[in-house]
Amino acid sequence: MDAERGDHRSPPRRPWWRVLAVAIGLLWTLPNTLVGLLAGLAGLPFGAHMHLNRRDWAVVFHRWPWGPGGAMTLGNVIVHTGDSMDEACVTYAHRAGHCVDDPIRLGDHERAHVLQYMVLGPLFLPLYLVSGGISVRNRFERAADRYAATGRGWWPWSGTP
Repeated sequence: MDAERGDHRSPPRRPWWRVLAVAIGLLWTLPNTLVGLLAGLAGLPFGAHMHLNRRDWAVVFHRWPWGPGGAMTLGNVIVHTGDSMDEACVTYAHRAGHCVDDPIRLGDHERAHVLQYMVLGPLFLPLYLVSGGISVRNRFERAADRYAATGRGWWPWSGTP
């Protein structure tokens, strides 16, 4: 509600083609999302909690009790060992000592993976593993870092290899 004018405004409507594209992406990556939901739900009895994060297009499980720290995306599910997707983190290139980048928002990095999953669906995991797994060499990770830093370039085959 606009307090000065007293009117109620609804958020702008998204174009029909964008809604359709998101729906198709959600269905296409559903097998990955189900794996993510199972992983996330397994953490609930051990202190994890979940919520829908519309900003990152995902169900997020915070305080997930396993793993070395950080977050992992499976379809439209993010399992995260911390408390907030607003945490700052360093890029893969920074971690590898290749450059000194400014920190990025973890949620933005993981949102790039959600978008990648929505386009690639069941092909994501095999392509991710063939591209180098969790490493600075992986084009998926470099694209997610680029997206988190600039808001553009989440597609792994755009920009630098």
